[in-house]
Amino acid sequence: MKLKYIYIWAFISLLSQAAFTQTTFTTTVSKNKLGVNQRFRVTFSINKQGADHFTPPSFKNFRVVAGPSQSVNQSWINGKASFSQSYIYTLQPKQEGTFSVSSATIQLNGKTLKSNSVKINVLKAVDIPKNPNDPYYIAQQNVHLVAEISKKRPYVGEGIYVEYKLYVSHNISIHDFSVTESPQYNNFWNQDIKVNNLPVKNGKYNGEKYRYVVLKKALLIPTKSGKLTIDPMKMEIKIGVPTGRGDFFGNAITRNISKDFASPKRTVFVKELPLENKPANFNGAVGQFNFTIALSKEELKANESAQVKVSVTGKGNLKLFEIPKIETPKELEVYTPEHSEKIRTTLTGLKGSVSDLYTIVPEYRGKYKIPKVSFSYFNPVKGTYHTSTTEALFVNVLVGKEIVATTNNNIKKGIAITGENFRYIQTKSVFAPLKEADFFQSNLFYILLLLPLVTIPIGIFISSKNAERNRDIAGIKQRKADRLARKYLSEAKKQLNNKEHFYIALEKALHHYLKATLQIETADISKDKITELLLQRTIDTQTIASFISVLNDCDFARYTPITTLMMHDEFEKAKHVIIELDKQL
Repeated sequence: MKLKYIYIWAFISLLSQAAFTQTTFTTTVSKNKLGVNQRFRVTFSINKQGADHFTPPSFKNFRVVAGPSQSVNQSWINGKASFSQSYIYTLQPKQEGTFSVSSATIQLNGKTLKSNSVKINVLKAVDIPKNPNDPYYIAQQNVHLVAEISKKRPYVGEGIYVEYKLYVSHNISIHDFSVTESPQYNNFWNQDIKVNNLPVKNGKYNGEKYRYVVLKKALLIPTKSGKLTIDPMKMEIKIGVPTGRGDFFGNAITRNISKDFASPKRTVFVKELPLENKPANFNGAVGQFNFTIALSKEELKANESAQVKVSVTGKGNLKLFEIPKIETPKELEVYTPEHSEKIRTTLTGLKGSVSDLYTIVPEYRGKYKIPKVSFSYFNPVKGTYHTSTTEALFVNVLVGKEIVATTNNNIKKGIAITGENFRYIQTKSVFAPLKEADFFQSNLFYILLLLPLVTIPIGIFISSKNAERNRDIAGIKQRKADRLARKYLSEAKKQLNNKEHFYIALEKALHHYLKATLQIETADISKDKITELLLQRTIDTQTIASFISVLNDCDFARYTPITTLMMHDEFEKAKHVIIELDKQL
């Protein structure tokens, strides 16, 4: 009894589903664009049973090669029924041009249904092999390697992207592929964009339905104007081509072939940046940016450090221009800036920030001004230039040495002779002989005559000594190291009797030496970082420990009693460690 109700319920559901399913009568074609010597397939389909009296269109401008053939497809999947009845024709155009496959009609339940019309674009004749069933010809017609560009007329410096897609028709299969030649991007700055997993999508190519995958993406930024060409990407693809035959179970038999494909060349017409209203400080920045300058400390003591960060953030050619430089008063010691980039590559261009970090160290007390800075860029969306200008920064040094002003009051004024009767009293006289002696047979004459006889032996002796000295490689290295140590420690030596100034100068000399040899730019670098860098240069641990010991002594000695003898020992120790470091470096 229950089984009976189940059948009744299923029958009612089927009737209700059929009643509410919308009736469609459609026209589809195998391709919308073809050569005048090619053929295409037209299918008229209805999704309801009981239709009859099918009337095809006149097929004006087309020749019927085959058809009509009729097919019926009915299925029941997951409780849903589907039905399709189709009428299929194979046509060939009679001439070039744009034509329409007109609507067909069919009768259903006493009503006349009309299908949609479809436009066909007929081009010039194409090369068709003698055997249209040739698998390589079939592969050529059903597989397409395409390069698609986001924008064909960008500005110089404006980012565009290119995508390489592989379109494959539904009646063949791809077993494997490999890139045999990567595309060239001459006159473009380029950056590949990572493609993950190669997902298969459905799309259209030349009006026909295809499956496709995106094989490669790249961001391109043109570096010059004019007509630029993107060379093709070449691939070898292994394809399963249907043979038109089936096996014992009715499955289609395919033939596996390997064929080379190449994407067509693409041309980009790059526009020059406009000269009108171009700022004088424009240095090639193209995009949409924000420009900022930040000061880490506004108040500090002498020999303390502060950082000035100059940043450009936004979207555009962030790697292709220089950040504006800051100007500082000469009383502020400024180290070479540290450049950093936080940039990610997207389809819309480079996004992120670039910055320069300056370290400044004042020596004298006072208030110093860092002038305002301007940054100009071109916005390709609006087609205009923009300039951002920051406010001036002020550094207030509260504790430090005073700047001694030099005035003209302490400069002794020279004696000036005027043309008047009253003159300045002259403090010295200049006498000249009334009669000049002859040069011949004078003392100077005999000195110059004998001078070559004396200088030639001396020159020979000095030359031999220099040659002997140059052969002494170890001696040369030793003398070079001594000169380097004296160079950096000269200021500290002058302050040997002044404890505070001596250790400041000594520490500064060691930092300058590291800056010159290891390219350390930041004044506040840690001792661990110094140790790491010296170990990378294969400096022995004892020498590194001596260097760090001198730095530690400079820190502690300012707050402990120190004698002049101890300062002399510290100076010799610093000199020795610099010489040892330079030998090993």
